Amino acid sequence: MASHDNSQNEFLVAAIDAAKKAGEVIRKGFYQTKTVEHKGLVDLVTETDKACEDLVFNHLKQHFPDHKFIGEETTAAYGATELTNEPTWIVDPLDGTTNFVHGFPFVCVSIGLTIKKVPVVGVVYNPIMDELFTGVRGKGSFLNGNPLKVSSKDELVKCLLATEAGTTRDKLTIDATTNRINSFLFKVRSIRMSGSCALNLCGIASGRLDIMYEIGYGGPWDVAAGVVIVEEAGGVVYDPSSDKFDISVTRVAASNPLVQDAFIEAFKQEA
Repeated sequence: MASHDNSQNEFLVAAIDAAKKAGEVIRKGFYQTKTVEHKGLVDLVTETDKACEDLVFNHLKQHFPDHKFIGEETTAAYGATELTNEPTWIVDPLDGTTNFVHGFPFVCVSIGLTIKKVPVVGVVYNPIMDELFTGVRGKGSFLNGNPLKVSSKDELVKCLLATEAGTTRDKLTIDATTNRINSFLFKVRSIRMSGSCALNLCGIASGRLDIMYEIGYGGPWDVAAGVVIVEEAGGVVYDPSSDKFDISVTRVAASNPLVQDAFIEAFKQEA
């Protein structure tokens, strides 16, 4: 057991070190003129995204050369890598790229480790606000070293809900997205779109948000770290359409356990 705990701690320490190094690059780039490329009509990528992914991967590979690696930018450049049972680091080097480009301070680096396809270590670092969210399976989750706990709201009407519009701009998708938001505005207290799936998950873990959902996000790098952080704070992560979360499917919802059933029911009414 001690050996298991030691390896978990080693994973966490290495991930935090990598996140802090990437955070320095993000912080410097945040206040400078950005070189922006388009992956789609409104889906952006910068030099900082690419530099941070290289930095994080290189740091982790030095410590764990036998582990697998999946990153947003390498996937965009070279195609998808299948998630296996092997220990796999799943990295979003800069979640909230559009925020980064616009100087909106909701940006982060997200580093998750899966073993047998289950997220076991998560680190999400927002270097602009200097907030470090960490979680280890069975060990709790923390914000700058302080324990996290999800909210205790027990009615939808009292809940602050976060979602995102995504980057798909065809009329069918936009109509489905806005219709669902319109419906939820009658059922929850208010809705937020912060522009970062990883930070929305951390918002659930910290009790700042009560419910979040996102359909059609980029890939497992958006959620691999946040899933652990939410669950270790007493929250639940699930697929809003089918209840059971699957890291390979780009549908996620998270909340405290008290409003899960009510949210799923409301979501299905709008499906």
